[in-house]
Amino acid sequence: MAVAGDAAWSAAHDLGRALVDAGYRIVTGGLGGVMEAACLGARQAGAYREGDTVALLPGHLADSANAYVDIVIPTGLDHARNALISQADAVVAVGGGAGTLSEIALAWVHRRLVLAYRLPGWSGRVADAPLDPRPRFAGPLLDRVFGVDAAGDVVALLGAHLIEYLAAARKPAP
Repeated sequence: MAVAGDAAWSAAHDLGRALVDAGYRIVTGGLGGVMEAACLGARQAGAYREGDTVALLPGHLADSANAYVDIVIPTGLDHARNALISQADAVVAVGGGAGTLSEIALAWVHRRLVLAYRLPGWSGRVADAPLDPRPRFAGPLLDRVFGVDAAGDVVALLGAHLIEYLAAARKPAP
């Protein structure tokens, strides 16, 4: 698990702040590590508003959420809650183990814009590559996991591509 000061924790913290400052809300699994760092960063954003941090918890207990979550949804689904997380408009992975890999894979098959930090863990292993050779979209969209190094990269890619990926995801797959 990422802890304060390590690369993944710092990246997630900066990401939460940058996303909220750019007008986005964040959805996480709501627990510790990078999830807590992203929520803390979001809370420290200048544009922060109550409701900007949402947690889809794996268990039934709302009090297991980290202290920086505004909206707590205990799913009782364990890792199956990643199917809900993958329905976000875009998914950004920061490091991570098997749970993060499942979020990336589910977001991929649901044709979401997927971004991954070039850090140790699954995000670094899938950054800059497609997850499988089958095309998800017809046309010129880049069918890959976008590799990123900083929160500014994420915000720029969302601004450049989110609308077109959302529109393409509504069309039939090729």
